[in-house]
Amino acid sequence: MTYFVYLIVSNLKNNKQISYVGYTNNLKRRVKLHNEGKGAKFTRGKKWKLVYYEKYDSKSTALKEEFRLKKNYKLRKKIINKK
Repeated sequence: MTYFVYLIVSNLKNNKQISYVGYTNNLKRRVKLHNEGKGAKFTRGKKWKLVYYEKYDSKSTALKEEFRLKKNYKLRKKIINKK
């Protein structure tokens, strides 16, 4: 099965951006759920835009990469600024 690690971004009223990192086996459905308010509690009530994703063949590898990206705010910022 294929897994994805993804980074989504939402703009706040004060022109600041917030980001969220997650993993899934169905990327399109997961982003849709976030935008419908049915995703993680942190993501509810905001409009999200997919800015980055990476494909993995194993769940364990995807989880490791998700953890790395979640904890590395500098890398997140670098990815967001590339877009």
